[in-house]
Amino acid sequence: MQNAETLTQEQIQEFLKGSRPIEFAGQNRTDRYEFVQRVLVAQEFAVQGKKERGTIRAYLNKVTGLSEPQMTRLIRQYRQEGVVEVATYCRRRFPTKYTSRDVALLAEVDRAHGWLSGPATLHVLKREHEQFGKDNYAHLAEISVAHLYNLRGSAAYRKVAANWQPTRPSAIGIGERRKPDPQGRPGFLRIDTVHQGDWEGAKGVYHINAVDTVTQWQVVGCVERISEHFLLPVLEAVLHQFPFRILGFHSDNGSEYVNYEVEKLLRSLLIEFTKSRANRTQDNALVEGKNGAVIRKHIGYGHIAAEHAETVHKFYATHLNPYLNFHRPCGFATVTLDQRGKRRRHYPQENYATPYEKLKGMEKVEAYLKPSVSLAQLGQMARKMSDTECARKMTTAKTQLLRQCKMESPVLPR
Repeated sequence: MQNAETLTQEQIQEFLKGSRPIEFAGQNRTDRYEFVQRVLVAQEFAVQGKKERGTIRAYLNKVTGLSEPQMTRLIRQYRQEGVVEVATYCRRRFPTKYTSRDVALLAEVDRAHGWLSGPATLHVLKREHEQFGKDNYAHLAEISVAHLYNLRGSAAYRKVAANWQPTRPSAIGIGERRKPDPQGRPGFLRIDTVHQGDWEGAKGVYHINAVDTVTQWQVVGCVERISEHFLLPVLEAVLHQFPFRILGFHSDNGSEYVNYEVEKLLRSLLIEFTKSRANRTQDNALVEGKNGAVIRKHIGYGHIAAEHAETVHKFYATHLNPYLNFHRPCGFATVTLDQRGKRRRHYPQENYATPYEKLKGMEKVEAYLKPSVSLAQLGQMARKMSDTECARKMTTAKTQLLRQCKMESPVLPR
């Protein structure tokens, strides 16, 4: 609109009456504010009466399309400052204490020392200023550890400090890193893998050793390879051989167990999955001891070809596992604290029992057993033969197994 600010009061009222069904809108905020200022100045808004000011306000609202509260703010600005203009936004900025020269000096120190930790780097900066009298380190000597890391993450620092780092492996959220807490209940297993060694490039079998934490009930299996294709069926068969429900599954950080396929299997069986913690060598000590006292003692260290894995697994299920759980006594420690608070383990004679005897002596043992297993069935298996008879039968079968594996081992071409 041209010369819209020079209309008289009568012309403004006629314009408002004739343009009631019409809506106006400005092009941009700057143009609308300039138009409001021109109209207020031309109409001498400050000296007009109340009725005339209301007419001018209605006229401005109609032409600019602004709301009543916004127009009130603009008129207040005009009466206080004499102008109507867009307020410029000034971002609040904190004063800069550490200059680009300080950032470059920090990058030089990091490059020289090989990017130490924040506290160690701060100690170096303080020594440079206080002990060696270098004034250019004065600012950096007062920096906090947190802000030191802020400077390292700034764009100015990255421009002057080229730090090459190899690709870091991504953390795998499978299993929880903690020691299992069975609270006197059976069903919390410790599991580990024992490799039978290589022979001229040929892989040997892998033994799967699972031991219950409370009763020391032990089930051993054997696989040809530790990939999911071979491991999962045997692992499921090992879990099935335990007479009680499995509540926990604890392993080391080997990839044969810490993978999504094993996690899926354990989740389907509602089994808690935990894994060993860093710098906690005794998290899986029970099964590590059984590796040497059972598997290495009976099978030895000699190479057994991978194709004999099924035969070895059948020997375990038929002979070794029944012997271990019904006829081989285990020692159960009594833990005491000495005067210095150190834990002492004692193995008195009355604490030796077979895993079956330990399980049978527990309170409310029927609540832990699987629905298809009863104490009567377990007792019948335990009384089927004496301990020595079972040991002799197992030893005979083991001798035949090892002789067969040795005779049928393939001879690789040279």
